[in-house]
Amino acid sequence: MNPTPANPTPSNPTPASTAGSGKRVRSEKSRPSIFWLLAAIALPFMNLVAKYEISDREKFPRSTAFVFAPNHYSEIDPVVMGVVAWKLGRLPRFMAKGSLFKIPVIGYLLTKSGQIPVQRGGSVRGSEPVKAAERLVDKGQMVVVYPEGSLTRDPDLWPMRGKTGAVRIALEHNIPIIPAAHWGTQALMPRYSKKISVFPRKTITVKIGDPVDLSRFRGRSLDVATLNEATAVVMDAITVLLEDLRGEKAPTKRWNPAEHDQKETGRFEA
Repeated sequence: MNPTPANPTPSNPTPASTAGSGKRVRSEKSRPSIFWLLAAIALPFMNLVAKYEISDREKFPRSTAFVFAPNHYSEIDPVVMGVVAWKLGRLPRFMAKGSLFKIPVIGYLLTKSGQIPVQRGGSVRGSEPVKAAERLVDKGQMVVVYPEGSLTRDPDLWPMRGKTGAVRIALEHNIPIIPAAHWGTQALMPRYSKKISVFPRKTITVKIGDPVDLSRFRGRSLDVATLNEATAVVMDAITVLLEDLRGEKAPTKRWNPAEHDQKETGRFEA
């Protein structure tokens, strides 16, 4: 990968904070933290049930703050992408449903590991998520945001319409969005299923994308139109990555639950 400037301009944030310095970036996971406990709990099982083929891993920032934006179609996606982030040397912090923080033990681990509670449906409005995102940026940490806000309603598991949380964080704090796509997780846990298929071992393919070019939106008023337009650009980038993994083309028109009498949250197939 070609070295990037050490001091990028504000209109073109770059994920490589130490590129060109000749120094090896120390992995976040090398520092003692509660993530060691979480990894000890999750990794043995997740490595048992699946192998992970990660392409273009050099595009995944080894340091600095950024928004990681993958597609979303299984309840186990956060665990899978958490494993991917760990394998790539970063500590994953997610925008997670606020209700999870009320569950004993789980809520404690989520809080201690710096996960961010959001309102139902993936909204990042309100002061607490904003403040939490600011703290991540100040500390040079990553945050995983699913732009779709919930599991895709698309019947063939293509990315559906996006919500604006990911681009709002990126534009407000002038940090990059790194898109990603994964495929194979549906064999491990189908959409809305509560059961994990342990055997045979599954293969999950992951593709990391280039930082989404949001330069034309920076400096603009972050009104609804701007955020929606920027979100569409992010969803396009994720969709292209998934097309590469699946070896097929996505539908021309992105699925919108509102156009199919589907609720934004909950199990629409129930």
